Amino acid sequence: MPKPRTRRVPVRLSRPTETGRWLRQLHFSAFSLVMMGVLVLAVLILAPTVQAFLAQRQQIADQQHQVDELAAQVNTLTDQRARWNDPSYLRAQARDRLYYVMPGEVSYLVIDDRPPAAKQDTTPVTSKLVKTRTDWVGSLFGSIMGAGLTDATPQQLSGTPGPVPPPTATPAPTK
Repeated sequence: MPKPRTRRVPVRLSRPTETGRWLRQLHFSAFSLVMMGVLVLAVLILAPTVQAFLAQRQQIADQQHQVDELAAQVNTLTDQRARWNDPSYLRAQARDRLYYVMPGEVSYLVIDDRPPAAKQDTTPVTSKLVKTRTDWVGSLFGSIMGAGLTDATPQQLSGTPGPVPPPTATPAPTK
């Protein structure tokens, strides 16, 4: 007995996503697979070579920079040597550095004889406020009390030499 023909209807289990459609539409041929393999192999082979090439170009650039710096230094030293070969420059340096004078000239050397406190202060000035850590009120009160209660003469306080006051007798200790 022949079987009755039945018709098969596809059943959808879920709605296909965009990714699913995209993957179904891809068809790889043997040629495309071989070309992708060749491309990956070329990248793997050429990457270290390109890296070495770039490293060598960087080294060449660094060495060229050093050569340029040394050439500039050679030019500076050549100019300096030419200056030292000039007799007038040599005389000027001997006068400035060694304090030489020509016959018949008189040399004066000024020495900075100011005390260290009077010399210019080279520390930078700041615009920030600084809180003092001394008690200026106590110092002022101590100065006033010390000046008012001292037995020293005005000459002793001013530091000028004057007549020495006679020594005062101190009482002998009693037993």
